Amino acid sequence: MVIHDVIVIGAGLAGMRAAVEAAREGLNVAVVSKVHPVRSHSVAAQGGINAALKETDSWEDHMFDTVKGSDYLADEDAVEVLCREAPADIMELERMGAVFSRDDAGKIAQRPFGGAGYPRTCYLADRTGHGLIHVMYEQLAKKNVYLYDEWHVVEIVVEDKSVRGVIALELLTGKLHRLHSKAVVIATGGYGRLFNTTTNALSSTGDGMALALRAGAPLMDMEFVQFHPTTLKRTGILMTEGARGEGGYLINKDGERFMKRYAPKTLELASRDVISRAEQREIEEGRGVDGCVLLDLRHLGEEKINERLPQIRELSINFAGKDPVREPVPVKPGAHYSMGGIWTDVDGKTPVSGLFAAGECACLSVHGANRLGGNSLLETIVFGRRAGSAAAGFSFENKLRVFPEDALKDTARGIALILNRAEGESASGILKEARDAVEGHCWVFRTEAGLKQGLLEIRKLKERYEGVCVTDRGDGFNTELVTALEAGYILELSEVMLLSALNRTESRGSHFRTDFPERNDREWLKHTLIYKKDGGYDIRYRDVVMTKFKPEERKY
Repeated sequence: MVIHDVIVIGAGLAGMRAAVEAAREGLNVAVVSKVHPVRSHSVAAQGGINAALKETDSWEDHMFDTVKGSDYLADEDAVEVLCREAPADIMELERMGAVFSRDDAGKIAQRPFGGAGYPRTCYLADRTGHGLIHVMYEQLAKKNVYLYDEWHVVEIVVEDKSVRGVIALELLTGKLHRLHSKAVVIATGGYGRLFNTTTNALSSTGDGMALALRAGAPLMDMEFVQFHPTTLKRTGILMTEGARGEGGYLINKDGERFMKRYAPKTLELASRDVISRAEQREIEEGRGVDGCVLLDLRHLGEEKINERLPQIRELSINFAGKDPVREPVPVKPGAHYSMGGIWTDVDGKTPVSGLFAAGECACLSVHGANRLGGNSLLETIVFGRRAGSAAAGFSFENKLRVFPEDALKDTARGIALILNRAEGESASGILKEARDAVEGHCWVFRTEAGLKQGLLEIRKLKERYEGVCVTDRGDGFNTELVTALEAGYILELSEVMLLSALNRTESRGSHFRTDFPERNDREWLKHTLIYKKDGGYDIRYRDVVMTKFKPEERKY
């Protein structure tokens, strides 16, 4: 058994930032990741990271835009921390080596983003996540953080409501290992792979959220999934909001900039939920093009596209067969971001002693019912840092607790059942049906009948999952086994999401019920909390924290 002070699960920006911060305190820190750090999904973030850097901007304005964008479901105390601490964290990233794009004065360049009243999105062309993740990986190496890459965490070990460490599957050998620690930080990203059409990497299967739920931590606001309005039809690859921030248009089959009907003031720079619904209506009412609308960048010119949006041009040519310099690119809404996640405070602390979470897998809530573009990368840095610091503080204050003797044996027994089952269901087949059910019944527009049907289908699939088996019984890099484990996480989170969405009888942010099309502040200005209980789920609610801004009608 290996012992560390702090174990971080996940090697994206939030996980690496947490690990670096904990390591600064001189602790023995390890990162466990099922992919190599620079293959983490943070690398796919394109458009930028928000901060009020200029004298003509302020953290208060950033906070207002964030709260408004959240459709007033964000907890304002947490949003204040995010926006107040953003400028200092951007400056620290620059000192670490982040090569931000510059303006004519040589300062960090900032572009407009949807739902923001000021151009405060810092960027590295259209590869912001890619640039930042390499910077953070360098810091990880500099701080001598121990890295278990291509290790898949299969259980967070908890006894007496206190974390004891994790059990992880070493993919190279197929062996299970006990990793003992005082504190664990979950930073495993989102659950976009619950859907067929998603911008998320294949690794974004919600592992950490499902493991936290099973370990006794509640999930919050799981009904709120952001649909990004500009993804490529066949692949779901993201066309950054930066394309619209640089002046791109959305047009329908008639060449009309249709956003003037839905957001007459901000047009293509309205919030993402507003644009996604507008696109879906255009498509459903017959004004789309082969199930899409069109992203038109031609008027920007080749020089500007090559300078500001080089990756977007490359992706459009390679995956859609369209050169945006010469023709519009077909796009449609796709599942993009998880506003919901593991309930934490502003230091990443969960109700389970010694268990912390940060990044997309966590829910503070700073995004409420709808996230603003540019705030997700910011969340990973601000709250990754805070969670790492809090986990370090916890480690200093607490002794190492005993690792349960039977934990490894119990986990091994569950995996052996899958490996040794002679016949049964294919995990990939179950996943296909699960994603069809989720996308068919919990998409941009939702209804009671659809959500109930989706819930019924997922629960039947969970029963069938009990008989899942694999044809590959080898030890090394058994990806079929990993898929089977991920299928369990996806089914769990699908049920939680559908159940939460069914219970919220209003429309707010990304959650739009056609049978309850209005926002209902009188009854639903509250967060959904889900606890695992007796093989089912216990649903509770908690009030939204409001400090500065009262809810008002959201117009763009």
